Formats: sequence, C-alpha cells, structure tokens
Amino acid sequence: MNDSSARPQYQNSQRLLTALLGDYWFWRREPLPSRVLVDLLAEFGLAEQAARAAIRRLAARDLVTVSKVGRTTFYGVPPKTEDLAMRRLIRIFRFGSGDRAWDGLWTFVMFSVPEEQRELRRILRTRLRALGLGPLYDGVWVSPWDLTEEACTSLSAVGVERATVSRARTTECDTLNGNPVTAWELPDLAREYTSFVEDATQLRARIAEQRTTPADALIIRTKVMARWRSFLDIDPDLPAEVLPHPWPRDEARRNFVDIYDNLGPLAESRMREIINRHAPELAGLAVHRTSTNLQRGADS
Repeated sequence: MNDSSARPQYQNSQRLLTALLGDYWFWRREPLPSRVLVDLLAEFGLAEQAARAAIRRLAARDLVTVSKVGRTTFYGVPPKTEDLAMRRLIRIFRFGSGDRAWDGLWTFVMFSVPEEQRELRRILRTRLRALGLGPLYDGVWVSPWDLTEEACTSLSAVGVERATVSRARTTECDTLNGNPVTAWELPDLAREYTSFVEDATQLRARIAEQRTTPADALIIRTKVMARWRSFLDIDPDLPAEVLPHPWPRDEARRNFVDIYDNLGPLAESRMREIINRHAPELAGLAVHRTSTNLQRGADS
C-alpha cells in the first residue's frame, strides 16, 4: 500500500473495473467507449488483451451493457451493476463503524460430517467462513451476529444431514478456555490492523505534503479501498465488547476514511483525464464518492 508509484496487478480485474465504475461513474446512463475502460485498467497494470477479456466477461455476466456506434464499442452501467457496487461500498464503509448493537448472543453452528465426505466438509467450511463464522472447535462454528437463517440455508444447500444452529449466551468457566472469540486469531488480526495504520500514516503524510499526482491518487485510493475491504474476509466486525482494549480497528478505519475522502477530488480528475482522451463530451460527468455520501446511502 505504501508504494504508490508502481502499477499494481489485480487478481480480479472484473471486480476492479466494477469498483472503479461504482466509485466514479455511478448513476450514469451514458455508455463509455471501450478504449476508456482499457486505459482505466491500464492504470493498474493490466495489458490491453487482459483488460478487454475482463470487459467481455463482465458483458457476458450482464454487468455492463454493450452498444456500437460505427466501429466503436461502448459499455454502459446497468442498474444491476449500480446496485451491486452500492451494496458493496455501503458494506465496506459500515464495517468497523460501531453502528451494530450486539445483543450478547452468539450463533453456534454445530454439524457432523462423516470423514469420507471431505469435499462436503471443505465446501461447508468455505461457505461458513464467507458468512463470517469462525471455527471454534471441529464441527462447531460461531459468530457474534444472528446468522441463523444464512447458516441453515448453507447447511441445507450442501446436503448436511446432522446439524444444529442455535443462538445462546456463553458461561465462563474458570478451568476452561472456550471463549467464542478465540475462533479468530486476535493477535494476527491486530498486527494486520496495526500494519495498515503504519502504512496509512505514511500515505497521509505524503498527501498532506501535496506530493500526490492525480494518477497516484486514483491508484492509492483504490489500493487502500481494496486493502480495507480485505479485513471483511478475516474479521466479522467483532463487537467491541469481546475485543481487548485498546484495539486498532478504529484507528485503521479513521485512516482509511481520511485517505479515501481526501484523495477523492484528485482521483476524480484522473478519471476525467482518461475519459477525455476518447470522449471529451463525457469527461465532466465523472464524480467521486465520499464516505458521507455512502453513509447517507446506508441510512436511506
């Protein structure tokens, strides 16, 4: 995150493109020339062939619309993609905000899968982890949030025959170490947040010194967003009540929001520059989002 001058490669170029369109081309019905999208992905290290392949895959999934004028292909953003981008961004900005009240109950997902059904067990674990549950014991997964409906759906979908889903409080026993929060490696998680804060502090210093170009701003803002988004995969937004104090997530979130908001105008100007190369009449329509915009969207 601290090397902003390099052009980073992104494993999921489709997600990258939908994120960029969601950030700077939301609620726009005007289609963009394909060359704009190719140049936009080139900012992040994607070669033209890889960029065009990503665009075609998005079109095949109906996440962008396709039209032609003469020999030029245009791609637009349908409501389906706007909704997807909005939900994703709202989730990212609500994460760690402390706006979820915890009722003190844990969701326990308990199941028994025969040893010979290892593939089923692997699929189930992947689904439970994606929901935000953590493995407390072999065959016992937990979450501080009410995921009973989602867990039951996942158990049924993969064909688990013996399982129990329950919401309950825990009772501490002096001789036992079974706090549900131990399903997550808190020391490792704290180190990840601390590392984010350290890198973000350096970036904020650079931004304050006005040493960031529009091209850098577009990349940094997107990289910081992607790194903050990665915390959603390893932290189910654990309630403050179960975490040690002090806990670095709040500081990490403040740094993320500060960078995202402060780099918005510069990143927007780079987006306009890229559009202006191929469709100058559309360049002025690119607009950046802010955390305030997104919080209003979440509250509406």
